[in-house]
Amino acid sequence: MKKLRNPFVGVKDYCCFGCAPDNQNGLRMEFYEDGDDIVSIWDPEDHFQGYNYVLHGGVRASLIDELAAWVVFLKLKTAGYTTKLEVKYIQPAFTNRGKLTLRGRIAEIKKNIAVVDVELIDPDGKLVTSGVVEYFTIPEKIARKKMMYPGLEAFYEEPEPIGS
Repeated sequence: MKKLRNPFVGVKDYCCFGCAPDNQNGLRMEFYEDGDDIVSIWDPEDHFQGYNYVLHGGVRASLIDELAAWVVFLKLKTAGYTTKLEVKYIQPAFTNRGKLTLRGRIAEIKKNIAVVDVELIDPDGKLVTSGVVEYFTIPEKIARKKMMYPGLEAFYEEPEPIGS
């Protein structure tokens, strides 16, 4: 797996609930590329529970939605927005039992709609949540101009060492 760079860090007013590392109330997700999949290994904090250390269902939906956006960024080389999100809660996910793994991939393209499949897997390797996200994609040129899409290369660039 190759760790991906978050190219939005340092952009004025960037405070994404899903991926901004400095949003103390957010999910602060990090991403990796593993072949056709985009992966996030996420360590839930207790304030994301609904009750008794069970990860809140809305947080699970947010994790799935954010991962789908990154799949579109990397695999379709553009941006867009969610038009439909289906979540299947298979069994509880917990905030106190270790890191959760999200794994997403393009399932289908229907004109300008990308269908992204996402899985949420517990520390024991069990599928606890699955999601299907329909994502309206826009042309890369417009995504760069209006949606802060930095281009595919920005997710892979290594930052310059300090002092060079």
